[in-house]
Amino acid sequence: MRLSIALLSIAILLTPTAATAHAVEPPPPAVRDFGNGPERNEQAAEDSAETLRAPAEELFHERDRGYPRQNQLPIPAENPADASIKLGLVPYHGIAARLNDLQKRSKRVSAEIIGRSYQGRDLYLVTVTAPESRDEAREQSRIRDRIQHDAAAAARDRGLPRKYKAPLFVNNNIHGNEWEGTDAALRVIEELATSTDPQVADLLSHTRLYFNVTANPDGRVNGVRVNGAGFDLNRDFVTASQPEVRAMRQVMIDTQPVTMIDLHGYVNGTLIEPTTPPHGANYEYDLFIKNTYANGLGMEAAIKALGHTPEADGVYPPQIPFRDSAEGWDDWPPIFSPQYAPFHGAVASHTVEIPLRVNGSDYTNLPVDELRRRSGINTAIAAAAIRATYGFVRARHDQLIADQIEVFRRGAAGEPSRTVPLGIVPGFGPEDVYNTTFPRAYVIPVGGGQRSATAAARLVDHLIANDVEVGQAKRSFRAGGRTYPAGSYVVDMRQPKRGLANVMLEAGADISPRVDAMYDISGWSHALLWGATVDGVTTLQTKAEPVKAAAPTGSVPRGHGPLALKVIDAKEVMALNALLAQGVAVTWANDGTAIIPAAARQAARTVSDRYGVAFTPAGSVTSTPLSQVRIAAATSADELFTLRELGFPVTPISTAILNGGFDWSGTDVLFVSSGLSYAALNPAAKAALDAFLASGGVVTRGSTGAAFNTAAGLLTATSIAGRGDANGVARVVSSTGPVGSGSPGYSFVYSPRWFTGLGPEVTVEQTYAAEGPLVSGHWRPNPDGTGGQDAARGQAAVVSGRDERGAAVVLFGTEPMFRNHPKGLFPQVARALYWSASVTGAAVTTP
Repeated sequence: MRLSIALLSIAILLTPTAATAHAVEPPPPAVRDFGNGPERNEQAAEDSAETLRAPAEELFHERDRGYPRQNQLPIPAENPADASIKLGLVPYHGIAARLNDLQKRSKRVSAEIIGRSYQGRDLYLVTVTAPESRDEAREQSRIRDRIQHDAAAAARDRGLPRKYKAPLFVNNNIHGNEWEGTDAALRVIEELATSTDPQVADLLSHTRLYFNVTANPDGRVNGVRVNGAGFDLNRDFVTASQPEVRAMRQVMIDTQPVTMIDLHGYVNGTLIEPTTPPHGANYEYDLFIKNTYANGLGMEAAIKALGHTPEADGVYPPQIPFRDSAEGWDDWPPIFSPQYAPFHGAVASHTVEIPLRVNGSDYTNLPVDELRRRSGINTAIAAAAIRATYGFVRARHDQLIADQIEVFRRGAAGEPSRTVPLGIVPGFGPEDVYNTTFPRAYVIPVGGGQRSATAAARLVDHLIANDVEVGQAKRSFRAGGRTYPAGSYVVDMRQPKRGLANVMLEAGADISPRVDAMYDISGWSHALLWGATVDGVTTLQTKAEPVKAAAPTGSVPRGHGPLALKVIDAKEVMALNALLAQGVAVTWANDGTAIIPAAARQAARTVSDRYGVAFTPAGSVTSTPLSQVRIAAATSADELFTLRELGFPVTPISTAILNGGFDWSGTDVLFVSSGLSYAALNPAAKAALDAFLASGGVVTRGSTGAAFNTAAGLLTATSIAGRGDANGVARVVSSTGPVGSGSPGYSFVYSPRWFTGLGPEVTVEQTYAAEGPLVSGHWRPNPDGTGGQDAARGQAAVVSGRDERGAAVVLFGTEPMFRNHPKGLFPQVARALYWSASVTGAAVTTP
C-alpha cells in the first residue's frame, strides 16, 4: 500500500535566515510544482510583434556521419543580465565556449546546433561516445532502423545488442528557471570526455549519450519558467507549437533513446518518477514500469550516497511517487517530455525534480551565498542522477535494447493492449492497470462532404512529423461498414509507433471515477479537436501508399465572379486575415462565410497556395463589410500567440496599461481573459473604455472575462463555474448563429463555465450536450456537489448579443485556444471576432 509523501518525513519548519540558512520546509505531497504563477499561464503577455519568429529549421539530420563531429559553435554576445549568473551557474553565453573547448580536448565529444529558440538562441545537442568511423555510424543507423522497422527479425538476432550502442537522452532546463540540469550535464560531459577510467571507455563503446544542454535558453537567460513566447515547453509535446519542442521531438525520433531523463526543480526531497496512477494507456507499460522503477531506485541510491541530510544541508531523502504517494503525479497525458519519449522507444523515462528552490521569491530574497550553496547541491544531485542513469543503461544494455525492440514488435504485429500483471514491481496493484483498445486503422477521409480538407492535411502532416506512418488510398475502399473516397488517408495501426498514433487519434477516456487529483490535463484528442474527420475502423482491406506529406488542398474555381471562403479551419482564418491585411474589400456573412470580390481573384490564388484553402463561387448572400480586425487583448500567453498566429493584429493591454492612458482609436475588438479588471480602472480609463464600448466589439473567456462582462454591464448573463481543475474534451451542440455556425461537435474545457439567467438580448451559440458531456478527461463535482458534469448538461457554453450601448459581445465558457492545441476550435474564436467587428456595418447583397 502506498504512503502519502507527507507522512514520509517529519520535520520542523524553519525560516531560512542567516543562522538557519540550511533549513528548508519539509517535502510537500506529490502535487505538481507549477512554478511562478498559475499553470494556466494566466498572465498578460507583453511580447511585441517584432519578437515573432518563424520556426527554426531542424538541423539534426546527418545521421550517418561518424563521431566526433567537430563543429565550431558561434559564441553569443556576453549578457551580464543573464539570470544564471547570480546563482553561480553557467550563463547561456558561456555554454558554447565550454563546448568548443571540450571538442578540442576530447574526441568523445560532439556538439551540434539542432534549432533555435523562440527568441533566436541556438539549441545545443552534445553527443558523448567513443569515436566512430562513417561506416560504423552507418551500421548504428542500420541497426536503429531495423529495431524500429523490422522488430520481429531484430528480436531474433541474438548478436544485435553486442553491435548496438544503446542511446540515452538527457534533457535539461526545459523550464528556464530550473537551471541546474544544464550545469550538471556540462559537468558530466567533461567527466566523460576526460576520464581515463576503463569503465568509462567501456561505457562509451557501448552507448551514445545525448545531452540537450539547455532546452529553454530564453527562460534560462530571462529567469522565467516559460520560453520567449510565454509557453511552458513541457506541456507542448503533442502540439509542438514551439520551435524548442520541435527540436526535442526530432532528437527523440533520430536517436531513438532506450532511456531518457528530464532534469527539473524544485521538490524537496528529490522527486524521481515513475508516477502515481492514472498511467498512460497507450504505453507498453509492463516494459516501461519495470525499467523506470529500477532506474528510479538507482538514482535514489546515488543521491543518498552524496550524504546530504535535512539537519546539515536542508535536503530530504528522495521520493518516488509510484512508491510513496497515492495520486497527484501521474503519467497520463503525453504532453511532457518523459511521457512523450516512450512512444519513440524509451523503456525507462523520468522527470527528476532536484530539491532546493532557487527561483521565485527565493531568487529575489535570499542572500547570494545561500542561493549558490543551494544551486551547488542541486547541481551535484542532478549530476548523480545522470551518472546513475548511464550506469543503469550500461548494466541493462542488452535488456533495454530487447525491450525497445519488443515495443515496436508489438505495434507492428497489431497485438492487443497488454494488461500489466499485478506485482510486476513491488506495489503494482489494480489501481495501476490502464488499457486501451487499438482499432485496426484510422481513416482520415477527404472529399465527399467531409469537414475541411485543409484540416485533414494539417493533421496528416502533424502525424508524419511525429514519425507516425500514414498512407493514402489510390482507390475508393470500404472499411468499418462504409465507403471512403480515393485520396483518403489511412493510419494503419500495425506499425511500430502505433501507441503515438493512438494517443493522438483516439477519443480518450473519462477517468473522473478513478482518481480525484490529476497532474495536469486529462483529455485531448487530435481527432476530435483538430477539425478533421477521423474514423477508427475495425477492418481494413485496401492498399495505401506511404506518404511523406499531405497532398495540396488549395484551389480557386475558374471564372470571373466573386469568391466565397467558408471559415471552418484555422488556415482559412489565416488566409482571410492575409487578404484583409492587403486591403481586399471582403464582406462577412453570419454563416461564417467571407465573400471576396472578383477583382481580388489573384490575391485569392496567392493565399490559396500559401495556406491550402479552397475557394468556391459566391452565390447570392447578404453580408456586411469586414476590415482587418484590430484587437486589444488582456489575455494569456497561449491565446496571444494563437491570435497572432492566425494573423490578427493584437495589442496586449492590462488594467495598468489602461489606467496609464490607452488610445482606443486603433481597436475594433477587446478580448478579455486575463489581467483586466473593470472595477480596478480609474475614472479616466473607465470613461475611455465605455466610449469604445458604444461601437466596439468584446470577446471574453473564463472567470476574468465573465467578471468583466458583469462589471462593465454588457450582456445579461450569470456565469456558473465548474470545478476548477476540470478539463478535457466535451460534447457540445452549436446553433446556426454567427459564432456557433460551422463549429465542430466537440470543444475543450479547462475550469469550465456556463451561463444562466440570460436576457432577451442574448443568443445561445453553443451548449454543453445532454449526453456526458465529457468525452475524455477529468471532471468531478466539487465536494458540495456543485460544478460537475451533470450541472453543465444542456447549459449555454458560448453566448452572444448586443448590449444596450451597441457593443457586440461574445462570452466563452470553453477554452477554444488552450495552449495552441485545439486547432479545429480556432475558427469559432475568429468568427466571434469577425462578427463583433462587422455587426455594426451596413448589409450588402452579393448578386
